[in-house]
Amino acid sequence: MVKSDVLQNGSFPRASRYSPEWLTTHVSGGAHALWLTEWLVSAMDLRPGMRVLDLGCGRAASSIFLRREYGVEVWAADLWFSASENARRIEDAGVADGVFPVHAEAHALPFAAGFFDAVVSIDSFMYFGTDDLFLGKLARFLKPAGALGIALSGLTREIEGEVPEALRELWTHEMWCLHSAPWWRRHWERTGIVDVSVADMMPDGWERWLDWQRTIAPDNVVEIRGVEADRGASLGYVRVVGRRSGLTLDAPITSLPESYTRVPLLRD
Repeated sequence: MVKSDVLQNGSFPRASRYSPEWLTTHVSGGAHALWLTEWLVSAMDLRPGMRVLDLGCGRAASSIFLRREYGVEVWAADLWFSASENARRIEDAGVADGVFPVHAEAHALPFAAGFFDAVVSIDSFMYFGTDDLFLGKLARFLKPAGALGIALSGLTREIEGEVPEALRELWTHEMWCLHSAPWWRRHWERTGIVDVSVADMMPDGWERWLDWQRTIAPDNVVEIRGVEADRGASLGYVRVVGRRSGLTLDAPITSLPESYTRVPLLRD
């Protein structure tokens, strides 16, 4: 049995109602998806009936939570996890009327422009959203003034030079995808595509990180030891929320017309 006292946290009253066994059975990442979702949505204006894209949803726990708690319609998109398996999980949760699983790669999403009222991404945006061109591709799917929100593992500040001693055992080349709230704000705002309203860190997020890891992966001693040693100096959870600006976005180029003209290959 999973210890429920750790996963019952007063900062997340909605998430605390969910069974610890359900949460840990449907884990798909290194963070408590429902904690991050509840924290993120507290800074957004989601209303019943809105269309929401949950990008990088994993096993769709966040998508199910969004539907049950906020009454939105959710398209649960993920590349790594089976849409068919997610469909069964969604059905068992009683939300098949409003959560629609999709197998999709973030750079090739199969949606119409302006289809969504909001896009959220829970602990996955760092895997694709650091691409300088990605925001423009994603924002096309939002309605005018549509909301974009991410909550994910991140840094208190950017690491310049040597990795801090506390993190050296944990830090691999893949960890460089983690960034701070100010980095994400600048990454979005410099494009003019999104007006950022929130870019902050979860209070004591490193402790929530440890609570989750100790619950789902107690043998993950390298990560646990690193987060314990760091004590929030570098690691934590980041939240960024913005709205699509009025900037006009060009339609993506998917193919070019044939334009071959035969000319001499060599000089005379």
